[in-house]
Amino acid sequence: MFDQFAKEHNLSELLVSAQQFHPYPKAAEREFWEKLPQEARATWIGWAEERLDYTWPALPAVRYMDYVRNGNRTHYEEAYFERRRVLGDLLFGECVEGQGRFFEQIMNGLWCLCEESYWVIPAHMTLSSQSDGYSLPDVTEQVIDLFAADTGGLLAWATYLFKDKLQAESPMILKRIRYEMNRRIFEPYLEREDFWWMGYTPKRVNNWNPWIHSNCLAAFLILEEDVSVRSRAVAKGMQSLDSFMGIYHPDGGCDEGPGYWGRAGASLFDCLELLYEGSAGRIDFYKEPLVQEMGKYIYRVHIAGNDFVNFADGDARLSLSADVVYRYGKRIDDSQMSALGAYTFQANGITRERIFSCTRILGEFTNYTELTGQRAVAPFERDVWLKDTHIFVAREHEGSSAGLYLAAKGGHNDENHNHNDVGHYIIYFNGHPFFIDAGTESYTAKTFSERRYEIWTMQSGYHSLPTVNGVEQQDGEAYRATDVEYVNTDSAASLSLNLTPAYPESAGIEFWKRSITLHRTPGDQAYAEIKDSFELKEASADVVFNGLLLPMPQLLEDGRIELMNEHGERVWIQYTANRLQAVVETITVSDARMQSIWGDTLYRLQLRLLEPVRAGEVVVTISEANTGTTSAV
Repeated sequence: MFDQFAKEHNLSELLVSAQQFHPYPKAAEREFWEKLPQEARATWIGWAEERLDYTWPALPAVRYMDYVRNGNRTHYEEAYFERRRVLGDLLFGECVEGQGRFFEQIMNGLWCLCEESYWVIPAHMTLSSQSDGYSLPDVTEQVIDLFAADTGGLLAWATYLFKDKLQAESPMILKRIRYEMNRRIFEPYLEREDFWWMGYTPKRVNNWNPWIHSNCLAAFLILEEDVSVRSRAVAKGMQSLDSFMGIYHPDGGCDEGPGYWGRAGASLFDCLELLYEGSAGRIDFYKEPLVQEMGKYIYRVHIAGNDFVNFADGDARLSLSADVVYRYGKRIDDSQMSALGAYTFQANGITRERIFSCTRILGEFTNYTELTGQRAVAPFERDVWLKDTHIFVAREHEGSSAGLYLAAKGGHNDENHNHNDVGHYIIYFNGHPFFIDAGTESYTAKTFSERRYEIWTMQSGYHSLPTVNGVEQQDGEAYRATDVEYVNTDSAASLSLNLTPAYPESAGIEFWKRSITLHRTPGDQAYAEIKDSFELKEASADVVFNGLLLPMPQLLEDGRIELMNEHGERVWIQYTANRLQAVVETITVSDARMQSIWGDTLYRLQLRLLEPVRAGEVVVTISEANTGTTSAV
């Protein structure tokens, strides 16, 4: 798609010059900045004031070495990312205020980043063949990872905003920025094709592809004045972006989960905007069906508030790039997507991101009045079926988060940021979690190593899946759902899957079919039904049905368990007590990333067979408590 366009057109004639590239107001264009609403001005000036006396932290060699020595990546990254957040706060505080109060610290920050030996974080050092296997990088080989690209983008946008003022204060800063950009970004981007994220190697690309391109393309469009070099860079970026589009199915589903959509589909949008603005609208892909479906995905997996369906490594609670969602929706003429963007922004206001993005902050400034101008309501789609990525969503009421919400997945166990979770489901009630996907802990060296599936959050036994004869699902593309069927009516929405191939032979499964249904017959109480029909090679009692829960389970009577959350909402789980025994395991959460979402404790509910069987059917129902629930079969 992109590459073909580049081959059929003369990009040097389509692209505007560096001087004409003007997607957002620059700092010197005071009329725009001074007309911003007072709440936005006060927020950014306040954040910049916090940084006036900031001491830029050192990045010691031994902290870089931690990753190879002991697997820790946070000690180095905390200081690394803080430098960039501080510089971003100062840049936009100065844009808003315009009095020069923050400019000396801006120059300190720019020089500080240029002085860093390596913009690549320790966990990504394997991109460098000369550094691989060492605990410190070989700085003679500069490579591009996510955060080298982010750093380049930050320096490029700083130049865009303050070029004239930097030239007046010290032209050596601009010269230094260009020197560092040439050797760290421009040269490796143009000359190398061995970076896996570019799509020229056998390794499958992921969100790295558009995320890196969004920064590199911005840098070329802002800093590079040579028309032939600009055109060459854009052509290569378009060719490489085709590799990213190639991993997507027509349904637009993001197999990395909504948490990564912000740096997958949303970063693709950043690239599309740069191409559009960099060509004065002559390079426009917004009518492409796949581009549209990739955007719509994010509201199709929205639950309520900041909660999203978090299959794969994504967190259940997201800090969504609200303005990107809003603008993406406008570009593809999808009012539901724009509504989710405005709804999220109005709920959360201006937020500080861990990873600073000038492109997105500038977009937020230019759309601030629209984002806050009228009350927005999220789409709350009742039924979603992404037939290629096997994502199933059903809620009790269209246009509302009230009542039951059920989501499930099929797919296979070699997806990007994969968990062994084929056939897994989650359940929310009134927009609040009850049956959950824990997500993932803070990343370490182990997370992306051969030992990934030793981590409990990646294992099928810590998802709402059966463990058979002590055997869980296995990783690999061959371990998948088959015979997948979706049925949707006003009274029910159902997903059925054959889970047999998701387990290795050692599980002793002859056949395993799972049906996941939300019943919502008008006039009756809605309930979720999970039905497992199975046949084993030999009779066994060693079959466990797992479910990870947030509220503490309370056994009311044989066959009925109650969950009550902090809002006083109660849900009943019902099962056949004469065939199953309920056991609850307490999981202490010590990881800071997970604690910020779930708190200190989770619970794993296990329903265990009481007697050996060779074949059978197990049904579990989940419904609101005290309103005439349906009994389990």
